[in-house]
Amino acid sequence: MRLKAPRIAPLKDSEFGPEIKEMLGDRFGDAPVYNIFRTLGRSPKAYKKFMGWGGYILSKYNDLSERDRELVILRAGFNWKSGYEWAQHVRIGLNSGLTAEEIERIKQGPDAPGWSANDRALLQATDELTSDAFITDKTWAALSGFTEKQRMDLVMTVGQYTQVSMMLNSFGIQLDDDLTLDPDLAK
Repeated sequence: MRLKAPRIAPLKDSEFGPEIKEMLGDRFGDAPVYNIFRTLGRSPKAYKKFMGWGGYILSKYNDLSERDRELVILRAGFNWKSGYEWAQHVRIGLNSGLTAEEIERIKQGPDAPGWSANDRALLQATDELTSDAFITDKTWAALSGFTEKQRMDLVMTVGQYTQVSMMLNSFGIQLDDDLTLDPDLAK
């Protein structure tokens, strides 16, 4: 985590206006509302648009498999040193087909032993996008096992989670009570 305290305080339950309550709906039921949503709720119109696009990235309309999507999201979050993003998506990744060993290996990147050719290509593309905003011809060719739409969704997924990581890091969004900070992202 880059900041020990929020720069933008998350909304308290008592501060939820009708617009935020409507957007949250019954999404959380009796569970606590995540700090990211409490913080973004300070700008309701942006929050609503953000949720629309983010909803696409996490939906069945994204042609990456859930596992591939989470592989990419976790690598982007790790590259951007986003402790919140990493912690939140470790749990999602485990429910999407990634193993605990694979999640730990994501930190080492595409050159770590044990990746399939497709996993390595996804991780390499993510590294290139998060360092240069461009996938090289060599890596694009390595993504030949993916459809054109999957490659588009790869770029859009990395772009979305680059934005998310920037917000989390810059706004100082703190971990929710049920999350644990990965020691490799404690700095």
